[in-house]
Amino acid sequence: MLCRRGAGCLRSLPTLRLRARELQPGWSSSRLPVCAAASVSAAAPGGWYEALAASAPVRAAEEVLLGAQAATGLPWWSSIMLTTVALRGAVTLPLAAYQHYILAKVENLQPEIKSIAKRLNQEVAVCAHQFGWSKRVARLTYLKNMRRLVSELYVRDNCHPFKATVLVWVQLPMWVFISVALRNFSTGAARSEAAVSVQEQLAAGGVLWFSDLTAVDSTWILPISVGVVNLLIVEIFALQKLRMSRFQMYVTHFVRAVSVLMIPIAATVPSSLVLYWLCSSLLGLSQNLLLRSPGFRQLCRIPPTKSDSETPYKDLSAAFCAKFLSRK
Repeated sequence: MLCRRGAGCLRSLPTLRLRARELQPGWSSSRLPVCAAASVSAAAPGGWYEALAASAPVRAAEEVLLGAQAATGLPWWSSIMLTTVALRGAVTLPLAAYQHYILAKVENLQPEIKSIAKRLNQEVAVCAHQFGWSKRVARLTYLKNMRRLVSELYVRDNCHPFKATVLVWVQLPMWVFISVALRNFSTGAARSEAAVSVQEQLAAGGVLWFSDLTAVDSTWILPISVGVVNLLIVEIFALQKLRMSRFQMYVTHFVRAVSVLMIPIAATVPSSLVLYWLCSSLLGLSQNLLLRSPGFRQLCRIPPTKSDSETPYKDLSAAFCAKFLSRK
């Protein structure tokens, strides 16, 4: 029973936590960069964009791109792709694995959360009846203690959901800085001494139909590919969610719209940027699929959960066919 003020006995309950599946692990690696594309590509050559283009992080991104190209001696189109693969493998993939590790621990606490929530609700109901609390007071007491118990659970298992957002805070800035650095190179606006020569190298450093990386892709093949890959990422996430909250549905529809909007945006910027965006999105798609593999999850020491499948790719294929290919 609760003590006279309705708090003492509540503190003896174990800790609670938020619903793990409300968090969306698969989205931090690709959708957020897509949303940022519009502001980077459509910015005017002045004001905040000029400050960003001349900032230290963008200068560092320029040095990384120049260093990778100089070290490998590859043409710029392949150097851009190789640099993207290296950054994704060294930075993004480990952070994505850590994100799944945190979310798996959160999910595994759900049975304990439900049990404690039931007990807490009973304790509050008894106190409300005994001390004549109004519904509002009872509800506030329940929520206050629930928040405290949730925080205690996070501390106990060292898996606060905020830790799962570290991927976004690292990947998004990195994506923006490299995009702006490539734009600087393509327009000759880079602050490095080799800016002019780099622009000339990019103009001759393409391949196939995008031989000039400083020009837009007039065929629209690269822009459409970027939109299609990002839509695939969104749909794969949606297929993996058995039940989505209304907020998640709104976010999913919004990201679908942004993925489509990315096509005309990508058609107005230099091909070097679009090539980077496409490569980054493809790696994001591959990363999301890889993190569904039971073997890879075990290698990364991600705790097994109830929602894990022994045949994730088969299940995903079946869900895709049922949604898009079946005719009823």
